[in-house]
Amino acid sequence: MNEAARKPRVAGFTLFTLLLTAVFVALGVWQLQRRTAKHELIAALTERLAAAPVALPPPAQWAALTPARDEFRRVSFTAAYAAAPDAMVYSSGSAVRKDASGPGTWAFLPARLPSGEIVVIDAGFVENTMQERSVEDRAVKKLVTGGPVALTGYLRFPEAPGWLTPAENRDKRLWFVRDHLAIASALGWGAVAPFYVDLEQPAPENNIPRPGPLDVNLKDDHLQYAITWFALAGAVLIAFAVWVRGRRQSETNP
Repeated sequence: MNEAARKPRVAGFTLFTLLLTAVFVALGVWQLQRRTAKHELIAALTERLAAAPVALPPPAQWAALTPARDEFRRVSFTAAYAAAPDAMVYSSGSAVRKDASGPGTWAFLPARLPSGEIVVIDAGFVENTMQERSVEDRAVKKLVTGGPVALTGYLRFPEAPGWLTPAENRDKRLWFVRDHLAIASALGWGAVAPFYVDLEQPAPENNIPRPGPLDVNLKDDHLQYAITWFALAGAVLIAFAVWVRGRRQSETNP
């Protein structure tokens, strides 16, 4: 191969090496940034979960609530479960409930405040591996008494479905994402608060559905991922250096 042909090849491989190295370094930096953000989130959630419950914000303030500022805030209020169809939301395990590590469903019910507004309540976990509607019916029937109940829980906001989220099963009233707004619309609950409440207490006598306190248990593997990306960047540079050295030796000793 003549010198004119070698130069474009060397330049092209050099450019590819630099580009690949830059991508790996950028991914490593991104993971470090995510690690910082994750630590800030854990600190904020730990503070909110440990705080004493406050009164549920009045409806006039609901539009100003945001997940960044208000998610997981503990609140206390009085409401009566409405006589309306409940919904099941499938869970393969919870990152914030140590007692709900296996498959089951969350019981979602509408509850009416004394002022008339409706707040959706995640009344707790039901161990329901097969997502049987009869299991859910028995679990929630005793909750709907028509009388007011003092509730304590955490403000939560709707989740967005992902590309792989299964469609809901309307016959079983079974959803696969905690989107209480979509559930309320499908089941005719009427206008509901923009948040739902993850119930902490009270619990039914048989503890089904099972409410409970939340605990921060978010995965924090970002440093490991960052090290992996940086190591790949280093490996690419070492491989390039070995390749360059080999070329020089072959040119020196044809």
